[in-house]
Amino acid sequence: MKLFSSLRVLFLVLVCSSCVRDEMTMEVMGTAYNALPGQTQGDPEIGAWGDKLDVNIPSIAVSRDLINLGLMHNTKVRIEGFSGYYLVRDKLNKRFTQQIDIFMGSDRDAAIVFGKKTVRIYWTPVPAKK
Repeated sequence: MKLFSSLRVLFLVLVCSSCVRDEMTMEVMGTAYNALPGQTQGDPEIGAWGDKLDVNIPSIAVSRDLINLGLMHNTKVRIEGFSGYYLVRDKLNKRFTQQIDIFMGSDRDAAIVFGKKTVRIYWTPVPAKK
C-alpha cells in the first residue's frame, strides 16, 4: 500500500511538473487539530516552519508528500465546502500521506465535530527553489 501511495505521488509530480501555473486539485483525508499540548510536537502555537499559529489566519498542516506537489510553506489552499483560503503553515508527522490537518485554534469541540473526512483541495503549486 505504501509503495502504491509513493508511486501515485511520483506520477502526480511528473504529470504536473509542467503545469506550475495551473490550479491543481486533489482529494485528501482531512482532519482538524488544535493548539493544545498533546496534539502537536513542541510548542503547540508554533508551526513546523516557525510561524505563530493564529486562529485569525486560516491555516493547515500538510503531509510531507503534498509538499512535493507544490503545497509548500504559505501556499494558498482552497478547501471545498469552506470559504476563503487557508495557508500552509505546518507539516504533519512523516507517517501521514495525502492528508491535511485544519487548524482550529483552541476550539477542541469544533475539531471533534469536523472529525475525519475526505475533502477536495485546490492550489497553485509554487516552483521549488533551486
